[in-house]
Amino acid sequence: MTGRHRRGCVHLGDRDRGSGSVLVVGVVLALLVLTAGGLVVGSAVVASGRARAAADLAALAGAAALQRGSSAGAACAEAGQVATSNGSRPTGCAVSGFDVEVTTSSGAALVAGVAVARSRAGPDPAPGVRPAGR
Repeated sequence: MTGRHRRGCVHLGDRDRGSGSVLVVGVVLALLVLTAGGLVVGSAVVASGRARAAADLAALAGAAALQRGSSAGAACAEAGQVATSNGSRPTGCAVSGFDVEVTTSSGAALVAGVAVARSRAGPDPAPGVRPAGR
């Protein structure tokens, strides 16, 4: 043979020409979609962690303010400042005795929604007393 095709024979390699490029484009697109999904999930996890940490710290700050003798309003104001300084927006504060419950929200950079967290802080209850709501 001199490199020419025989009549009636089909050379299968010619039909596959360029299919590698299509495969590479498909794999690259799949990787881009997975990366984008990972970034969105990561952004939501970071926002949730930020909201939880801010709520915890704000509730502790509010409870500490109550222990120092501050009013409920002053304790909630301090809790709000702590939440704001930790990158979250304070959305609620309630004082019951020496317990402070704070709610915060934090937006995610790549997600349209917001993460909401609630935390409560106060002194330990007396031995044998079960706190309300637990």
